[in-house]
Amino acid sequence: NSPKNLPDPRNLPSLFFHNIQVYENEAEEKKPSLIIRPHLCLPLQYDPENSGFISTERFRDLLATHGSELDPHKLEVLLALADGNSDGKICYQDFVNLMSNKRSNSFRRAILQGSRQLKGCSLRDEVGLGLSQRLVRHVAYETLPREVDRKWYFDSYTYCPPPWFILAITIAEVAAFMYYGIQLDRLVLQVSSPSFLKSPLPYHPQLRAQAWRYFSYVFMHTGIEHLSLNMAMQLLVGVPLEMVHGALRIGLIYVCGALAGSLAVSVTDMTAPVVGSSGGVYALVSAHLANVVMNWSGMKCQFKLFRMAMALVCMSVEFGRAVWLRFYPPAFPPCPNPSFVAHLGGVLVGLTLGVVVLQNYEQRLQEQSLFWIFFCVYTLFVLCAVFWNVFAYSLLDVRIPPAP
Repeated sequence: NSPKNLPDPRNLPSLFFHNIQVYENEAEEKKPSLIIRPHLCLPLQYDPENSGFISTERFRDLLATHGSELDPHKLEVLLALADGNSDGKICYQDFVNLMSNKRSNSFRRAILQGSRQLKGCSLRDEVGLGLSQRLVRHVAYETLPREVDRKWYFDSYTYCPPPWFILAITIAEVAAFMYYGIQLDRLVLQVSSPSFLKSPLPYHPQLRAQAWRYFSYVFMHTGIEHLSLNMAMQLLVGVPLEMVHGALRIGLIYVCGALAGSLAVSVTDMTAPVVGSSGGVYALVSAHLANVVMNWSGMKCQFKLFRMAMALVCMSVEFGRAVWLRFYPPAFPPCPNPSFVAHLGGVLVGLTLGVVVLQNYEQRLQEQSLFWIFFCVYTLFVLCAVFWNVFAYSLLDVRIPPAP
């Protein structure tokens, strides 16, 4: 660790940038030896105390001299880091994290504290991109409000893993609908078939002890019109969101919305069954729309006002259809038609838990205090709904329609 073991200072600061390329190559081969003491690569004239930090002024000098050796996107983010770091110094590990597509807590704080806009051209101005790159750029502008996040996402997204959750659950819902369509010999208004609710999938108040029904109902739909509207919103909104936020976050919102929907029905519309994926779909759509509204000035998606209006129209049409069906004379009295309250449960999840999950796409969920607040509130709601289902029906002497 003595100075004689350091590289010749006359060859630095160029080695400052050359070493990071070595680090990246070896990181791909999972050789962690170079990350043990990254500050040893800093030149003595920039870091005389061998602390692993460099002043922002000298860091900007290095960027000006050797910036041509870096990717333009990463260079602009590094400039934003230098300008946004209020403590006047840059950690070499932050530079390492940036070059290896990782964000440290200090990097995130520096970017959040910075108020400047990136001076370089936006992703929209870049030419010569392939089809997959244009798709990633489009998704970035559809879902992210800050240019620095768009460039970071564009630079690091690899399609691995693909947006498998939304695609898998969509395929499963379509397959279940086609199966029961053939079995019931009906594709429109399947709910009017005598055998529709005999499936083990829909939620029915008489069968509420079968816990899987609180989620499995998403695979049943009242007809082709119900399925089409849900699938359109699910794919158009869910796939881009999963490409940015990942299957874990989007799956969490979707599952929580679906569970909240059936539990809300069991509390407020105690005699009605539930079918359809509207709870999960409305959670995703409402979270995305709320995120767009909250970051309206930063969202650069094309025709955002028109697109938001169309999304609201589709949601209103689907919700209005569900309300009409609920109060339409039931096909098989005394069992009412499926409830519409699941839509409202999904919206509430999207506007609370969903917004928090989507607000900062690269920050880990366990680091967000507001996420834990809403998650605890959601958990409390689930527990109260479970106790309600166990005790309230008998205490209130609710007349539940017979099981199908």
